[in-house]
Amino acid sequence: MIKTSTCLKVTLDDVTPTVMRRIKVPFDIRLDRLHLVLQTALGWTNSHLYEFRIGDVGFGIPDPEWCDGPLDARKATLEKVITDTGVKTFKYLYDFGDGWEHSIKIERILPAIHGLEPINLIEAIGRCPPEDVGGPGGYQEFLEAIVDPGHEHHRELMQWWGAASFDPDTINNDQIEKALHALAKKWRRKPKT
Repeated sequence: MIKTSTCLKVTLDDVTPTVMRRIKVPFDIRLDRLHLVLQTALGWTNSHLYEFRIGDVGFGIPDPEWCDGPLDARKATLEKVITDTGVKTFKYLYDFGDGWEHSIKIERILPAIHGLEPINLIEAIGRCPPEDVGGPGGYQEFLEAIVDPGHEHHRELMQWWGAASFDPDTINNDQIEKALHALAKKWRRKPKT
């Protein structure tokens, strides 16, 4: 059975320079797995809560004590939710403290082609901000401070970052592609013996 796939354009909102990924995923991917694909493709560390906002409905990790919380992302597929809501764009929220918001657009739906990996990086622009940098505003200050030794937070942020430099335009596409293929391989059904 050939399953359909979808090309998604994922853009991190409210940051400069642009952070964008185009990825191909199976259209019937569960939303909890789509979260892991996005973490891998963007460069996040999967150390915070997340939520997909599709139409008026949220999907994430449910909290039984919070009656208005998100629906269980493990029990929803992208295809089902998109078919039910009819939307072509939706939001992905990550790290509610820092408030990273991503816009996701379904660019096209196409049949799967045998022999190709089900999850692929098509295009990548911009390096993901460091985790816990303080959201879009904190990221902007981080970028300004690390290149300016005269900035009041230069020393503090350089110590916090712990690396010699940070280039927001440099990303490792091969590393992202390998990590995405490892996810796809992990999720492949084992042949029955």
